[in-house]
Amino acid sequence: MARYVGPQCRLCRREGEKLFLKGIRCDTVKCAITKRKYPPGQFTWGRGKLSKYGIQFREKQKMKRFYGILERQFRNYFRKAERQKGNTGENLLAMLERRLDNVLCLVSFAGSRKSARQLIRHGHITVNDKKVDIASYLVKVGDVIKPKNTETNLNIVKANIELLKGRNIPAWIEFKAEIPEAVVTQLPAREDISVPVQEQLIVELCSK
Repeated sequence: MARYVGPQCRLCRREGEKLFLKGIRCDTVKCAITKRKYPPGQFTWGRGKLSKYGIQFREKQKMKRFYGILERQFRNYFRKAERQKGNTGENLLAMLERRLDNVLCLVSFAGSRKSARQLIRHGHITVNDKKVDIASYLVKVGDVIKPKNTETNLNIVKANIELLKGRNIPAWIEFKAEIPEAVVTQLPAREDISVPVQEQLIVELCSK
């Protein structure tokens, strides 16, 4: 009998690459895609070639899963990205990258976006010294993100930072582990975003 690896691990195997949906587990030998790089299920060798629409749809689903957003949220982000100047795909990625739950994950305040959302909803995180309990809050240049100044909150965040200290911090965020604190110094550019998606295919799909 095949060992159950959970729906999130199965998503990574289906896409054929790591989406880092399981936090620190994705960096260990326990990661499902490290063990088995082929998709889950029986008779995977018999699956046909994806159509152009199928490839575009898969990229969109991959982006949604990576950031943990639903279809309605995705559509709202896409409409906002279309109205901005510049490349729509890059605008969309930059907007999603600025979500507060994603930023917490990037700076190791939390091991995954799911656990970051839990920290935010429970009121453990402040932005510019004001409590923010909305995971979709979009950070701006100059924003200072840190845990609420209580012993419990600081211990939770410091433990995560110690556990994930090998994680690379993107260039658009200034991170101070000893405080701990993260400061947004600039908006993310495409080269600062490591999401494994082809955003142009998503734009082509959603623009039809």
